[in-house]
Amino acid sequence: MGRRAIRVMDLAEPPALKRKIERLLVHHNALRRGMGIAPVCAEAVQEQLESIAPRVLPYMDSVWSLLDRKRREGKRILFEGAQGALLDIDHGTYPFVTSSNTVAAQAAIGSGLGPGAIHYVLGICKAYTTRVGEGPFPTEQKNEIGRTLGERGREFGVVTGRPRRCGWFDAVLVRQTTRTSGINGLALTKLDILDGFDEIKVCTGYRLDGREIDYLPGGEHAQARVEPIYETIAGWQEKTARARSWGELPAQAIKYVRRVEELVGCPVALLSTSPEREDTILMQNPFEA
Repeated sequence: MGRRAIRVMDLAEPPALKRKIERLLVHHNALRRGMGIAPVCAEAVQEQLESIAPRVLPYMDSVWSLLDRKRREGKRILFEGAQGALLDIDHGTYPFVTSSNTVAAQAAIGSGLGPGAIHYVLGICKAYTTRVGEGPFPTEQKNEIGRTLGERGREFGVVTGRPRRCGWFDAVLVRQTTRTSGINGLALTKLDILDGFDEIKVCTGYRLDGREIDYLPGGEHAQARVEPIYETIAGWQEKTARARSWGELPAQAIKYVRRVEELVGCPVALLSTSPEREDTILMQNPFEA
């Protein structure tokens, strides 16, 4: 935590803004000079920030107070997490993580509401498992299965176009995340991508140095050594794609969803069967839970 950032409220106080910019550039300009890059001019930065201030400041408010007032009025408030829980700086696959907390509790910390204000936590996961970038991935399939999942699921980075790593559903990771995030229900997406597989595997535990464990260890080297323990489930040849009710699903697909619930220890509240918003089966409305 460098404590050098320019914050929105600083735009309302130009004299204080100047001092903050100068302090900020003491740090960054030293790095730039060391790398042979021209330093940044403090006056130019201040001029640019002051030019955008009138457009930004009307949207500034005391967020904790605004949200608290709306909550007391009975309004619905939805928080959305931007990154996966296993990218959490404390509870993720360190060092292959982001620079902040991404578990559900961060919603209370980041917004200024107390933890008691969060009524329901909806965890979002795919019917199989994917990962972007480096790091441990016990169920990764570096074979035709992985390629098939990636192609059917269009698992490519939106910006870079880089293929995501794909593998079988890892119930260990999802079960662990339901606990670290206090998840009440799962939104299980992309069930349709599993259509047509003769059999589907689900990771139910790990084997580490000859012993069985039911969690992902915290150490980087131990994470790299874990081996998945699979349970094989019969697949289905009928289509789940675009199903919008529980009754439209093949019997074996229902068995798969129910088995995922058992292994994870958390009910599936929402099931999606295509990229279209309407192709969703809602078992439990989070706002009415």
